[in-house]
Amino acid sequence: MQMVTGGRGLLAADESTSTIKKRFDAINLESTETSRRDYREMLFRSDEAMKKYISGVILFEETLFQKAADGTPFVDIIRAAGAIPGIKVDTGAKPMAKYPAETITEGLDGLGERLARYYEAGARFAKWRGVIAISSTLPTRGSVRANAQALARYAALCQEAGIVPIVEPECLMDGKPGDHNIDRCAEVTEFTLRIVFEELADARVNLEGMILKPNMVIDGRNARKASVAEVAERTVKVLKATVPPAVPGIAFLSGGQTTEEATAHLSAINAIGHLPWFVTFSYGRALQDSSLKAWNGKQENVAAGQREFTHRAEMNSLAAKGNWKKDLEKAA
Repeated sequence: MQMVTGGRGLLAADESTSTIKKRFDAINLESTETSRRDYREMLFRSDEAMKKYISGVILFEETLFQKAADGTPFVDIIRAAGAIPGIKVDTGAKPMAKYPAETITEGLDGLGERLARYYEAGARFAKWRGVIAISSTLPTRGSVRANAQALARYAALCQEAGIVPIVEPECLMDGKPGDHNIDRCAEVTEFTLRIVFEELADARVNLEGMILKPNMVIDGRNARKASVAEVAERTVKVLKATVPPAVPGIAFLSGGQTTEEATAHLSAINAIGHLPWFVTFSYGRALQDSSLKAWNGKQENVAAGQREFTHRAEMNSLAAKGNWKKDLEKAA
């Protein structure tokens, strides 16, 4: 499958308006339609990164229909680079009634009609994120089952619309309290993935026509102890126990890891070898953070921002082949 092979991966540029505002606040830039356009245009026109290392771009609805400053639709810029445009289709995780501290992702109402519109606009894949909290008592079976059912219904609707679904059940590494160890993450991730694939089967989703976007098995944000090798080994063990070989590709989320952690862990996973799926990246912050800071909202910094983005994309392309080394991490 084009999106997960050849050392290329996905750029997650699907930040909601509220999320990208937080990113822009960090560089003292007002979030407007124009500033959001300029930032994403800087990324999408990074020719080397887009042509060599990026296979697809997950877009927010605004961006799918947006045009560059010269009037060229973003979808056309992405296609011209040889990448595939995609779209985030869920409407966010909301508090789940009767389940304190847990959420359910919404957006199924009217999804079939929206998918038809997105397909017409050029989207060929979609993404839906289910959020699974981790603590000593969470998640509950009920919340995992509800989110898995929503993921499965979404995936079935996508396939009927001719759109490849990315199924993203994220067991939170950086959520509250974030003090769980890698053993608890492995337990929750395995439990979650088992239920997700049960629901996908019940919904008659064609596994050969989907991509899984899971978290890595890793300590919580406030309990970081596991080595890169252990994260890789534990992640592969859980995935081999739960993900059918029929799934063609796994594209990991970065999940609040640092830029270098996300790259190092991905490379170590691929270096294990003999995996039944293609394994690559679907990163947002881990691809964008250094580029955003270098750009800093200024036109004169576009080239610097593109150099940073290209460097990060190249590092993760190497990681998708198991070939990243720490000594390659030089300034762009």
